[in-house]
Amino acid sequence: MAEKKSNLIYVVEDNEVYNKLVTEFLKNQNYTHVKSFFSGEECVKTIENGEKPDIIIQDYFLEKMTGMDVFLKVRKISPKSEFIFLTNNESMEVAVNTIKFGAYDYIIKDKITLDKVMDRIRKISRTKNLERKNKQIQLSIILFLTIVFLIVLFAVLYFVVFGAS
Repeated sequence: MAEKKSNLIYVVEDNEVYNKLVTEFLKNQNYTHVKSFFSGEECVKTIENGEKPDIIIQDYFLEKMTGMDVFLKVRKISPKSEFIFLTNNESMEVAVNTIKFGAYDYIIKDKITLDKVMDRIRKISRTKNLERKNKQIQLSIILFLTIVFLIVLFAVLYFVVFGAS
């Protein structure tokens, strides 16, 4: 059985068919925490209510707000969320601007798009897993040093109290 992948991924796409395509593709790749949104407003509201996605895959063209509007609002609330723009917008200027503002990637929709998305998700997942492992190692080192310090402290106190007699 394939390993379940736990990153929280948002798909923000107002085209219902393409939204379902991307969402189902991710679930078939064993991503178990995939949420689908048909508007940028819906996505932003969910994040404002406290949920922080690891990855947001979104279209640039959305009904009431652009993908860049969503990006800028979400970045203020959830700066660690990574963005992959998945769009029909072939404007080089828009692509460069999204990357310049901090998007992870800007992918033009085509027949190999989903493979590109999976590649980017894997890279982000590896980075986030390394960050989690690094934090666990740091906590283990702090715990170890605290224990060593306490042992040394008790040894010194023991020799000061009982060694003087």
